[in-house]
Amino acid sequence: MRWENLTVESGGNLPRDAALFGADAVTTRTFDTPEFRGITFHEIRAKSIVNRVPGASRMPFEWTVNPYRGCTHACVYCFARKTHSYLDLDTGLGFDSQIVVKVNAPELLRRHLGSRRWLGDHIAMGTNVDCYQRAEGRYQLMPGIIAALRDHANPFSILTKGTLILRDLDLLKQAASVTEVGISVSVGFTDHELWRTVEPGTPAPERRLDAVRTLSEHGIDCGVLMAPVIPFLGDDPSQLRATVRAIAASGATSVTPLVLHLRPGAREWFMSWLAHHHPYLVRRYERLYAEGAYAPKWYQRRITRQVHELAEEYGIGPTRAGMPRRIPAPAEPALPEPTQLTLL
Repeated sequence: MRWENLTVESGGNLPRDAALFGADAVTTRTFDTPEFRGITFHEIRAKSIVNRVPGASRMPFEWTVNPYRGCTHACVYCFARKTHSYLDLDTGLGFDSQIVVKVNAPELLRRHLGSRRWLGDHIAMGTNVDCYQRAEGRYQLMPGIIAALRDHANPFSILTKGTLILRDLDLLKQAASVTEVGISVSVGFTDHELWRTVEPGTPAPERRLDAVRTLSEHGIDCGVLMAPVIPFLGDDPSQLRATVRAIAASGATSVTPLVLHLRPGAREWFMSWLAHHHPYLVRRYERLYAEGAYAPKWYQRRITRQVHELAEEYGIGPTRAGMPRRIPAPAEPALPEPTQLTLL
């Protein structure tokens, strides 16, 4: 494994090419429990935790925090698989089972937020790998991260497939009383057969929607990122209708569809899975994604239009650019209101 390849992505307090940690700072562990069998954890003490998103990215935010690398959710389409190649780790099974854990993430973030150089910009989490994946149940990094953001009244958002987010419900409510907090849960489909094969390490779709319902019942608005919509496997009109209907019933404030995209690293692993499970679709995918990582605009527009029409029918709407999701702040907030920024 080439730890020296794991460098500052940019925007931290270190030089761009500085190593995030030394190889001698890595502790490798395995745990003989059913939920972690076959998984190796590489515990590191990172030097930087807040990363700037590259300018060419399509992401609507500038800063991210990722306490983990690799993900036990094992989604066959995960675009973050390529990042494992930077460590000479396998982007297939290695991505699912070799998990890098930044054990000092909470203290690093607290120090960063307290720096005079930090301007209080929005921080997005769960945008690379899921911060509420199975490993979080053991390492419990998110409570310290959320507490640091709360204490500095720093706006943030979380995107997750993990129901473990409910463990931190009280902290999220406290944070939302002093700053903008955006929560999105990812549910691309409700088809159980599809879920078991493409997202084998995630909670079932209905459990994720139960989490949306619980968050809503406690006053935390929660949107659903309907992602990915998988061509020819999850895009039938009846499937889209069933998914949007279930999302609406959960109390989600919005539904935003996103068609499957296949970046290098993810593309190879997904196409291998497709050849094994649905070989008759391989040629159709090669044609649909012939121009690159994204499906053609006409296909994306068709799916978006169908989902938005269904959302309107069931009484929910799409997320609009710049529309924050938030809990109403108390009449006398404990800390000054920060500048409102675009959330997920």
